[in-house]
Amino acid sequence: MFDLLSTFYPWIKAFHIMSVISWMAGLFYLPRLFVYHTEQSTPGDSRDEVFQTMEYKLLRVIMNPAMVATWVFGLFLVMTPGIVDWSAVWPYTKIAGVLVLTWFHHWLGWRRKDFVAGKNTHTGRQHRMMNEVPTLAMVVIVLSVVVRF
Repeated sequence: MFDLLSTFYPWIKAFHIMSVISWMAGLFYLPRLFVYHTEQSTPGDSRDEVFQTMEYKLLRVIMNPAMVATWVFGLFLVMTPGIVDWSAVWPYTKIAGVLVLTWFHHWLGWRRKDFVAGKNTHTGRQHRMMNEVPTLAMVVIVLSVVVRF
């Protein structure tokens, strides 16, 4: 199994990167949709329905599969011999960043359900502020992997 992972390492890494890009795009865009949804519609109006459709499709069709693929290919990379030096700090800071992104993904899913129920309590400003979470986690992850401190 591990020899197979080493053989396909460049492919696994490429698919991991593509998955991360897709997931991050959604993590950046969905909170922005929530800002517009909060500021430009009221529960039950025609724009509310359009925003709900957009949010649902982004989360379920793009973000969820991208998150799963990111995790799967990332775990394959971790299991590939010689890739991760567990005596260094960087694997643990990367894991922390990925866990933050995963939590944030689920937080967005919970917020989407609030919109569906007509019970959104967050302001546009709060959604804008939460939109910084994936940026901060991305900085930690990229620095961890590239600088390998």
